[in-house]
Amino acid sequence: MTDHRNRFLQLALRAQALRFGEFTLKSGRQSPYFFNAGRFDSGAALAELAGCYADAIDAHAAAHDQPDFDLLFGPAYKGIPLATALACEYARRGRDLPVAFNRKEAKAHGEGGSLVGAPLGGRRVLIVDDVITAGTAIAEALAIIAQAGGEVAGIVIALDRQEVVDPAVSRRSAAETVAQEQGLPVVAVASLGDLLAFTGTSTEFAAQRERLLAYRQAYGSLGAA
Repeated sequence: MTDHRNRFLQLALRAQALRFGEFTLKSGRQSPYFFNAGRFDSGAALAELAGCYADAIDAHAAAHDQPDFDLLFGPAYKGIPLATALACEYARRGRDLPVAFNRKEAKAHGEGGSLVGAPLGGRRVLIVDDVITAGTAIAEALAIIAQAGGEVAGIVIALDRQEVVDPAVSRRSAAETVAQEQGLPVVAVASLGDLLAFTGTSTEFAAQRERLLAYRQAYGSLGAA
């Protein structure tokens, strides 16, 4: 497991963005873990998280020569601070990137519209978000960017749960479905597979491994096996 994945999981546990227990998800599934990026709620945590994102993006680019992007887009709401923090991290590394995000409801006064920040027209846009669950939020972001004249270069998320949306329809995860249907790279800072590797080498969290394995057996995508 690469360093940024290990750092991210340790950070998520410290911030309680990643917790173990019994959680009922929106899908109704009983999950042995829960991830909430909203718990990265301090400047220090966001700065460290942004470093993990940037390392994941740069590692993917080095291995696959992609994604090539020149603007960061944060879908409302959790994507907004994530894209902003990532822009600050890249500026710290010497790369000044424009940032944009959307409003859930268009503004009728002032500058108006549903977009805030740098113009998207003619830009290669990297979407920055926390997770992909059903793919609905990403589909909305893709439509917004296309309508504004931008081209999506890729998507980066914090955690890929690597689980199927509907086992009766497909054994692909939501992230895999978006990547294949849209022809876009989806980069995850860490995945369920990484979490399993992490718990397997940690005495503190080793007891969680069997429950995670059982959950992956029941709901994991083919890519997670």
